[in-house]
Amino acid sequence: MAEGAGEPELVSIPATPRGLSTPEGLSTPPVRRGGAATSGAGTPVRRVVEGLRGYLEEVGHLTRLNPQDAWLPITESRSGNARYAAFHSLNAGLGFQALLIPLAFPALGWSWGIISLTVAYFWQLYTLWILVKLHEAVPGRRYNRYVELAQAAFGEKLGVWLALFPTIYLSAGTATALILVGGETMKLFYQIVCGPLCLPSPISTVEWYLVFTSLSVILSQLPNLNSIAGVSLIGGATAIMYCTMSWVLSVSQQRPSTVSYEPAKYTSFGSSLFSTMNALGIIAFAFRGHNLALEIQATMPSTFKHPAHVPMWRGAKAAYLLIAMCIFPVAIGGYWAYGNMIPPGGILTALYVFHSHDISRGLLAATFLLVVFNCLSSFQIYSMPVFDSFEAYYTGRTNRPCSVWVRSGFRVFYGFISLFIGIALPFLSSLAGLLGGLTLPVTFAYPCFMWICIKKPERFSFSWYLNWGLALLGTAFSVASSVGGVWSIVNTGMKLKFFKPN
Repeated sequence: MAEGAGEPELVSIPATPRGLSTPEGLSTPPVRRGGAATSGAGTPVRRVVEGLRGYLEEVGHLTRLNPQDAWLPITESRSGNARYAAFHSLNAGLGFQALLIPLAFPALGWSWGIISLTVAYFWQLYTLWILVKLHEAVPGRRYNRYVELAQAAFGEKLGVWLALFPTIYLSAGTATALILVGGETMKLFYQIVCGPLCLPSPISTVEWYLVFTSLSVILSQLPNLNSIAGVSLIGGATAIMYCTMSWVLSVSQQRPSTVSYEPAKYTSFGSSLFSTMNALGIIAFAFRGHNLALEIQATMPSTFKHPAHVPMWRGAKAAYLLIAMCIFPVAIGGYWAYGNMIPPGGILTALYVFHSHDISRGLLAATFLLVVFNCLSSFQIYSMPVFDSFEAYYTGRTNRPCSVWVRSGFRVFYGFISLFIGIALPFLSSLAGLLGGLTLPVTFAYPCFMWICIKKPERFSFSWYLNWGLALLGTAFSVASSVGGVWSIVNTGMKLKFFKPN
């Protein structure tokens, strides 16, 4: 027991809880001074007691839990199931980033574009499986957050250093990007529905950002992760619908007369290399949600007999099957419809630019409205880890749960801080390649390193080679994609206009 003093409060072999050591009405037979158990009638009773003890140890994680977890929004409710896991995984894994995938194909071409997308899909599916399995890698211990698992794998300080910034960036940065995309899409929806009547006094972009943020803050008052399962269902369903409508409407219209599928030509090898890395970063950026996998699994009850990884993986498989049915048609259909002419905003922007007069206003407006609903829903699940961090700090300092007013205040504060960042940095949505590179290790590299550190596969075994290879390749790819993203920004001459939304 002394050697575990520095570990979390748990026991590798769970102890029987007080009050359940013997069946009601029975007493444990006495033991003689000589050490021998009583014989005769006492033996069956002892067997009953030992059988009950073994059953309790089999069916439940009888550990000493951190009482603070019962106060925090991620672990407050443990009533999740496979359906909730599917809703949350779909909402977290499919969003506006999928609409940007056709931007990668002009640099990669048909063959390499499809190959890269396929490899990235199965790679991230494998790392998701790793995270699901590592959630309870130590008997009786649940790693409820990505940073906790990183600390267990890499050490307290190194784990925080490696995982804290990218996971917070994925949560807070994605929330800010959702405000930009959601606000701009609301503006387009308003212009389409209102038509020429709205031209004399259009509502400014900043005002649309404010409207979107206000709606997001109202929705964010739902208390915990399980309580937004319905919101995640709406988010996932709307994402499927607008992804499908985007590529179906695009391929059903006549292609631009000057469309071309020839890979872009560059004057130097360096330009070609950086452009390719930027394109791979866009593909990587489309696969999101791994920073939320452990949090989603933390909402489920778990016992030795019914561990949480079973329903979690079942829900995640269903979600990522639907995600594959969306992203591959968007990528292939979008590139087929627009080729190298696809604008920086992706397939939805191309649909508006090239076919706004060919498609009925009602159908086009419905597509944009679905994007708005999805952005509102995604904002909730991506903000939940930040809400959890705020409340963890508060409860750690005060040793009491957040009141309704304190919890509401944190969420209002966070929503409008994200709005301020979105107004100050309106060009964030144009940094898809760079952001994909910076956050890529969370999805493609860190889980493999974690598996090696925690599970310790036998040296030179297939698992050892596979995880080391993917981990090192993912790390190198992250650096290369980040450099490619910076090169793309410099090469295209993007102007960084602070406090000047379009």
